[in-house]
Amino acid sequence: MLNKTLNPKLFNEDVERISMRDGFSEGLVRAGEEDENLIAVCADLVKSIKMDAFTQKFPDRLVEVGVAEQNLVTVASGIAAASKNVFAGSYAIFSPGRNWEQIRTTICINNQPVKLVGSHAGIGTGPDGVTHQALEDLALMRVLPNMVVLSPCDAEETKKATLAMAKLDMPCYIRFPREEVPVITTKDSPFEIGKAQVFWEGKDATIISTGEMVYQALLAAKELAESKISVRVINVSTIKPLDTKCILQAVEETGAIVTAEDHQVAGGLGSAVSELVSQNFPVPVKMVGIHDRFGESGQPEELMEKYGLTKEEIIKGVLTVLRMK
Repeated sequence: MLNKTLNPKLFNEDVERISMRDGFSEGLVRAGEEDENLIAVCADLVKSIKMDAFTQKFPDRLVEVGVAEQNLVTVASGIAAASKNVFAGSYAIFSPGRNWEQIRTTICINNQPVKLVGSHAGIGTGPDGVTHQALEDLALMRVLPNMVVLSPCDAEETKKATLAMAKLDMPCYIRFPREEVPVITTKDSPFEIGKAQVFWEGKDATIISTGEMVYQALLAAKELAESKISVRVINVSTIKPLDTKCILQAVEETGAIVTAEDHQVAGGLGSAVSELVSQNFPVPVKMVGIHDRFGESGQPEELMEKYGLTKEEIIKGVLTVLRMK
């Protein structure tokens, strides 16, 4: 059964699609209105990651460092040390991909509350190809002490996550793709950092998903329901800290897990869930995601199909873990 706070038009062919970058843009402007100490720092990608609405409204609150991602985060850390609320944005492949050591040393070790924004994450960056497809960023940021890691499922949740990050006094990372994705949630859908949300109730197995793969998980749940297979769908918008209570309850009640993410399964959501489950309540787990491969050029839909980031692959995963119960 679909959560009543979600978009009632979710399964329509003409469901509205909006880029999560737009949600980030709206959230950043709103956060800037609420906090005059909020500063944006960018590495020559203001328009591309949609910081431009913020900089148009608050032109004196932008620091442009140019194509220098290591400098991006060290400058942001210094500004945060001066009691400013800092959002530092780039493509995820460059931040944290290019500047991980600087994030570790200047932000995390010093526990500076810099909010890192990684746009163009995942395989869907498409035609830009392998050099611009961040498939490892969750793993890079999960491993860092003091770092909160967010992966919202749509534009509405991205806006809420941005506003929540702005009020959090610790290092944060948020990732989102470039392409437009279906609007799953509404203004009434709850969001809280560190809390997972049950989007579809079920008892036979659980699909734990994040980012744009939440939509595919819901499509899979709907199709499985038509075959009398009842699955629970959990949206994990906070990868770290993981909502252990919600996940372990689902594990105990359904006895089988499928994870779904647009990221390497090694070090990503699948790894995080497997680490939790293996230490507390071992059950069959199947991980849908990128399996030890780099991306390539292509249209987003073609790449999602080729790399198995589809409802069909999730359904296969569910049938597999059900046989293993």
